[in-house]
Amino acid sequence: MAIDIIITLLVTTIIQSVFGVGVLLFGTPLLLLSGYAFLEALTILLPISLAINAIQITRYYTEIDKDFYIKVLTYTIPVVVISLFLLTRLQLNAGLIVGIFLIFVGLQNYSQKINQMLQVLVRYEKMYLVVMGVVHGLTNLGGSLLTAIVHNKHLSKHATRATVAAAYATFAFFQIATLFVAAQHLDINVFNNLIYLIFALFIYIVAEEAIYVTIDNQQYRLFFSVFLLVSGIVLIVKSIA
Repeated sequence: MAIDIIITLLVTTIIQSVFGVGVLLFGTPLLLLSGYAFLEALTILLPISLAINAIQITRYYTEIDKDFYIKVLTYTIPVVVISLFLLTRLQLNAGLIVGIFLIFVGLQNYSQKINQMLQVLVRYEKMYLVVMGVVHGLTNLGGSLLTAIVHNKHLSKHATRATVAAAYATFAFFQIATLFVAAQHLDINVFNNLIYLIFALFIYIVAEEAIYVTIDNQQYRLFFSVFLLVSGIVLIVKSIA
């Protein structure tokens, strides 16, 4: 086991326990900065993200915004699969793509023009969902766009996290299926990945009881707004590091 992966999972699992995203959104750039290949990072993070989201969905599946989820299935998932498949075949420079997107997303909180562009995408929901699929398939960072659009729906605490978790889990499921088919050459350390998964689930259970259940709806919306702001700051810092 690698200590840098353990630390990454400790931090990102706590974030995902509260907001429904985090393991992929922050774990991907952190592992890339630690020297791991993009596809290697995926094999470590995807099962963990899927497992955490599955638990969240099981507890609050009745709160999921079903109309939005159907749109994600229709407009986002096919694009995620195609984009990831192309990435495995063309061997694109994923690090460069991630860096460019990190700058773009990070600057939305500092540039009115970029923020307006993202708001336009939110208004054109179908286009937004397609763009989100491309971004997630190529960079694993579609969680930033997902949380932004769900946050704008002004749902309750449980509905917000459940909807994000359902969409995010579906991302992970189809990414794993795509890698299984398109990237059979990957060398996966099953034992280590299983240990990472068990560790992350333990952290999730602790964080769920210690943090998430203590937050009411009003506090959650405030914390979610701060989460979006901090996400932008972290993403831009990582992009220039």
